[in-house]
Amino acid sequence: MELTRKYLADLILDKLIANKEQLKKEFNQSGRINSCVIDDLLPDQVATEIYEAYPSPEEMALHKSLRENKRIAAQMDLYNPILEEAVFAFQDERIVRIVEEITGLKEMVPDEHLYAGGISLMATGNFLNPHLDNSHDNDRENYRVLNLLYYVTPNWDVNNGGNLELWDNGMSKPQRVIHSKFNRLALMITNKTSIHSVSKVTALGKRCCVSNYYFSQKPAEAAEYFHVTSFYGRPEEHVKNIFLRADAFLRQTIRKFTGKRIVETKHIYKK
Repeated sequence: MELTRKYLADLILDKLIANKEQLKKEFNQSGRINSCVIDDLLPDQVATEIYEAYPSPEEMALHKSLRENKRIAAQMDLYNPILEEAVFAFQDERIVRIVEEITGLKEMVPDEHLYAGGISLMATGNFLNPHLDNSHDNDRENYRVLNLLYYVTPNWDVNNGGNLELWDNGMSKPQRVIHSKFNRLALMITNKTSIHSVSKVTALGKRCCVSNYYFSQKPAEAAEYFHVTSFYGRPEEHVKNIFLRADAFLRQTIRKFTGKRIVETKHIYKK
């Protein structure tokens, strides 16, 4: 069977429908960042085929700074077509609507330009520091309200690192770890308090993820808000935290008063 986006979306839809009530209950638990996971999203053979289609790290853009160290790609027509089909399967209208039912988030739209989406790869030493995602899309027209993260590395052990971390009670309390397990989809709200990170990869191999973000004209909270992507140091990174907080304050101030970024994003799918 050819792995078209419709074929993949059909499979994803069936899985989400079958588990909708359980996922809705998990996502809407109180006292934590709204999130849920579903395992065995696709047949293992299909998930493995997506993983095997990944480019080498050298073929992807390197983002390396105090904030992060990872490889990402959004220009999907440069790679194996399977990857583009997998990314855009999550943008099928039927998937968006069932995810609305699960999360309770309203009038969501996917992003065909893959602003911050696409594929990512993390190898030994790679990490993503705790942060809040920027509140809006690239043109500041819609709110960024939901992250969809699909992990495809076979046999990826939780002790390898590269796991999603949710700081449910802020940086002063321990984080909740979501294992970036093979063939697992994680849904996570993005709002003013959804601080999350990816733990440093400590093993050989590559942790691969297919990423999508949904947007909406309605914020994921009752009141309107705006913030740039804001990074923090981990609890033990006191000096780093000072620099990252200052960086976020500077970028927030410039964006607020000029409406412009310090550095224009290049992570856009230009078809």
